[in-house]
Amino acid sequence: MSTCEQDDQRNPLLEKVAMIETLKQIDNILIVVSGKGGVGKSTVAVNLALSLSLKGFRTGILDVDIHGPSVPKLLNLNGKIPEVKNEEIIPLVYPPDLRVMSMGFLLQGTDQAVIWRGPLKYNMIKDFIANVKWGKLDYLVVDCPPGTGDEPLSVSQFLKEKAHAVIVTTPQHVATIDVAKCITFCRHLDLPMAGIIENMSGFVCPHCGKTVDIFSKGGGELLATEYNVPFLGSIPLDPDIAKSGDEEQPYVHYYPQTATAKVFEEIVAKIAKIRTEDRKDPEKTELTPPVSKNDRGKIAVPTADRKLCAHFGHCEAFAIFETGDNGTILNETYVNPPPHEPGLLPEWLSGQGVTCVLAGGMGSRAKELFAAKGVHVVTGAQGENPRSIVEDYLKGALETGANTCDH
Repeated sequence: MSTCEQDDQRNPLLEKVAMIETLKQIDNILIVVSGKGGVGKSTVAVNLALSLSLKGFRTGILDVDIHGPSVPKLLNLNGKIPEVKNEEIIPLVYPPDLRVMSMGFLLQGTDQAVIWRGPLKYNMIKDFIANVKWGKLDYLVVDCPPGTGDEPLSVSQFLKEKAHAVIVTTPQHVATIDVAKCITFCRHLDLPMAGIIENMSGFVCPHCGKTVDIFSKGGGELLATEYNVPFLGSIPLDPDIAKSGDEEQPYVHYYPQTATAKVFEEIVAKIAKIRTEDRKDPEKTELTPPVSKNDRGKIAVPTADRKLCAHFGHCEAFAIFETGDNGTILNETYVNPPPHEPGLLPEWLSGQGVTCVLAGGMGSRAKELFAAKGVHVVTGAQGENPRSIVEDYLKGALETGANTCDH
C-alpha cells in the first residue's frame, strides 16, 4: 500500500480520540531540544529518562529524530522489533521498566536512510503518540532532532498542554547562539521550559582529577540568566559517557556511583520538583481538545432515562449521533442494546458504525475490547443531555473528570 493510500484511509476522528486517550494516561512530558547538533542531546535524554525510571517513576522515551535515531543504539536495542497488537504498537522495554519507541525500530538496518518530507514526518509522530500503547506514565521523555523544524514543532503542538522543554547546550558561544533560538521557539509556542542543561561542561582528567574547560565555561548558565530560564545543571565531559554510548551501556545504569551520575540525579530532582508543583489535580475537571472540522463519524453516549448513564454497562439505550464535515450533528437516534453479556457491547456498537463512545465510566476490560474493534473511548464525561455532551465534545468544550467505573 502506498503512503498516499494509507493517508487517504486515515480517520481524523479516530486519530483525535486516540491522541486524547493516550495523553490522559501521561502525567508529565519532557521535550528535550537543542538548536545545535552535536551537543549530546540524545545522550542527555536517554540518561534523564533512565534516571527517572530507576527512581521508580513510570517512564517512557520517544525518539522522534526520524532521520538519525540514536536511542536504540544508546539502549542496546538495535535490531529489536516492537510487537503490534490490535493495531497498537507495544513499546520495547529497557530493564527494569523504561518503555521505548523509536523510528530506528522500523528501519531494515542502521544504514537505511529515511527520505521524507514534512507531512509524512507529521503523521509518523502523531502515530507514535496516539497508536503506541504507552500505558500509564509519570513521565514521557521526547528526544527531538536539533533545530526548530518539523519534528520539534509537531511534538510541541501535540503535547504542549502537559509538556516542559529541556534545552541542552554546550558551553561555547557558537552553541549558545543557536540554542537561544530554541528559547524563542518555546516562547512563541507557549511551551513552558523546565530549564537549560549545559553538557560537556569541563573535562575531568581521570589521572590527576584536574578540570580542564575544553569548550570554555558557563555558557549555559549565562544563557539561562540572560533569558530568565531555570538552569538545571552542568554535566562534565566524562570519557565514560562516550564509552558507555559506544558499548550500548547507558551511563547512569552502569556507572551509578560516579560524580557525573550524581549530577543527573540532581537534575532529575529539580525537574521532578518543577513538574510536581505544576501538576494538575487528577480529579480536576478538564476540557477535551476541539475536534477538527474535518472529523466525521458516529458517536455513542450510554443513557438511562435519556440522560448520560454514569455506568456504561447499566445503560438502557445508546444515543447515537452521526456528525458532519463541519462538526455538526446530522442525525440522532436512540437504540436499545442487546441483552447484556460480557464483551458483547463493543462488537455490537462497532457493528452500528460507532467510532467513538463518550461515557461517564467504563471498566478497563471494556475499553480494551473497544480498542480491539477500532472504537475509542472518552471517560469521565460530565453533563446529562447526550446531545449537549456530543456538541461540547465536537467543539472542545466537553468537561471530563474521573472515570466513574474504572474497574
